[in-house]
Amino acid sequence: MATDELAAAPAPAPSAPGDQSAAAFSFSIWPPTQRTRDAVVRRLVETLAGDTILCKRYGAVPAADAEPAARAIEAEAFDAAAATGGAAASVEEGIEALQFYSKEVSRRLLDFVKSRAADAKAEAPSEEAAPAAAEGEAA
Repeated sequence: MATDELAAAPAPAPSAPGDQSAAAFSFSIWPPTQRTRDAVVRRLVETLAGDTILCKRYGAVPAADAEPAARAIEAEAFDAAAATGGAAASVEEGIEALQFYSKEVSRRLLDFVKSRAADAKAEAPSEEAAPAAAEGEAA
């Protein structure tokens, strides 16, 4: 029966070559909407503070620190992509700018967690050395 209903439904009328309604439709992939950028930030926060492979390897970021870090990572990646891609004149250029943006987000995220882990590692020996020195003096 579903096929009968489809057959009975009128087909949309083809638009005439000079029809303005078809020409009014515009598709732009770059720059992403604010809603999309906010979704990227939310996903970065989940990645930084959640139970992810990245957190298991480099350590989780406290939720209070994850939000500002995610916003900074996204903003820097967007600015870098905007400077490189500028205003995309075609869909292809928009796709290239979006790919660059995505790679920049990933690269900056990895750089952030690596530097945070390195900072934590650099601080850890100095904290461990102080109690060891105190134990040596007491003996």
